[in-house]
Amino acid sequence: MSELAALLHSLKEHSGCSYAELAGRCGVSASTLHRYCRGQVLPDSYGMVERIALSCGANKAELAELYRLWAQADAVRLEVGLEPIADDLWTSAPSPAPTPPPAADPAAGFAAAVSRPQDPASAFAVYGRRPVLSGRWPMHFIALACVLAAVLVISAADSSPTGQTAGRPTPQWTPGPAWSQPPTRVAAGFYGVTINSSSGAMPTFRIGGIRLWDSETLWSLLEPARNQFDWTALDRLVGSAHRANLPVLYTFGGTPQWAAPSAPLGPYPDGSRTAPPDDLKDWVRFVKAVATRYAGRIDAYELWAFAPSPHFYTGDAATLARMTQQAAAVIRRADPAATLVCPSIGNLWEPASQQFLRDFAAAGGYQACDAAGVKLAPQHDGDTPESLVRLAAVIDRTFHEAGVHPRLWSTGTVYRIPQDHKLDQAHAIAYAVRFYLIGMYVRYDRMYFYNWGGTKIPLVLQAVGGPPTAAAHAVDTLQRWLTGARITSCGHSAPDGLPEQVWQCQFVLDSVVGQGPVRAIVRWTESGTVSMPADRGADTVRFLDGRSMPAPHTLQITEQPILITIQPGR
Repeated sequence: MSELAALLHSLKEHSGCSYAELAGRCGVSASTLHRYCRGQVLPDSYGMVERIALSCGANKAELAELYRLWAQADAVRLEVGLEPIADDLWTSAPSPAPTPPPAADPAAGFAAAVSRPQDPASAFAVYGRRPVLSGRWPMHFIALACVLAAVLVISAADSSPTGQTAGRPTPQWTPGPAWSQPPTRVAAGFYGVTINSSSGAMPTFRIGGIRLWDSETLWSLLEPARNQFDWTALDRLVGSAHRANLPVLYTFGGTPQWAAPSAPLGPYPDGSRTAPPDDLKDWVRFVKAVATRYAGRIDAYELWAFAPSPHFYTGDAATLARMTQQAAAVIRRADPAATLVCPSIGNLWEPASQQFLRDFAAAGGYQACDAAGVKLAPQHDGDTPESLVRLAAVIDRTFHEAGVHPRLWSTGTVYRIPQDHKLDQAHAIAYAVRFYLIGMYVRYDRMYFYNWGGTKIPLVLQAVGGPPTAAAHAVDTLQRWLTGARITSCGHSAPDGLPEQVWQCQFVLDSVVGQGPVRAIVRWTESGTVSMPADRGADTVRFLDGRSMPAPHTLQITEQPILITIQPGR
């Protein structure tokens, strides 16, 4: 462990950062970081080592050496049974814990100790993800532990040495969060909505940005005849967004009838078509007209709304890639500061859509953009927001197969959305907030909720002309919780040391006057209610309805996320 500590200390010294500054970046206390660099404490996971190293500017060779040293020290720790202190840390010089009171019933005493892992006097203490023995054990505890060990040995004898049980392979156990990183700011623009109105009205609850679609801003409406433009609706919407200080994502789509007269009709009453224009010069002229008129006022462009789709795009991937390259060249000349989002690929549960994405990539489409659009939407009516994690994995794999790894923006949903069942009040609140939390979990740059203004959808945030719903107020609360927050990790269930069905993301909040940065956790369940011990150092619990309370010894985790703040330095 001394070699690991020496390398960490060297990186810290070369970074020029103080312990306090570096601790703030890594989401730990300065005293804990100091113990790491002195070799007094070994981090429970390599993720923390990597977070410190990256914050110090370590290179690949140094990261590899750090991993080797940490793995070596971790193996020694497992052999000798070292004990944890706080926050998933382990110390080579543990203080003896008080002897637990004897129980009349050995089994009852053992169960009671396990049920109180937050109590340092427990005979069986659980910190982070590993159980450790502490204090002096009465003989009946030792006897019971031996019986349990024998049961485990007998069970193991029924399994093959190749990791198979009853003829089926056992999945590899990988403890730890789904991912971790140095504290990274959550951008205000992350929290987006798609505007479903041309009125010019904007959300009256906190939101980070708007996307224009189903807002009477289709190509077919803005250019009803070749070289004849009607900017009325788009002017009104862009002006309203500017007054509300909301960044605008304009979405292209809806080929005019005059540009592709023989193409299939789209779903809108304006006669727009689903195919590319017969002459791509018409496309280039329209893109140039939009980008020139709104340079500096539209912040980002989504270069087509939805593909492949019988409702929105029935052309091939190569043509859409060509349209993307042409539009990108035009917009970068007219408005170099604008962000370009490649056409959004939808229905990525389906092999046909996955192949379309690969074909678009092979045609060079993604090389023209700053980010890629996808539709991170439930596969089935009634699916939870957490089901999107599985879709995100499919999307990641498809991009990997295509050989591209762009930043990702989720720009909408599925065509069937008006047919899905409406949510009740409690689920509307929970799902609205978790939509954005899952976006953080899968590490997307932007999440645009579909939609704002409409009411024919399962979850309504606000009708045009009406007040925000309770779900919208909850989304507002989430943003207030995380104003200026820096996210460090996300995970769920047993691998992240949590009960089944429990999910969480961890953050570092801006420092309180006179104190260091505050660690905070947003935690929820996918379904139902789960009781669990409060985190070590838990200070306050905040709720989506605005209530707050001192953290109790036992937390009730529900489908509606809560914010748990941890005392500074813990």
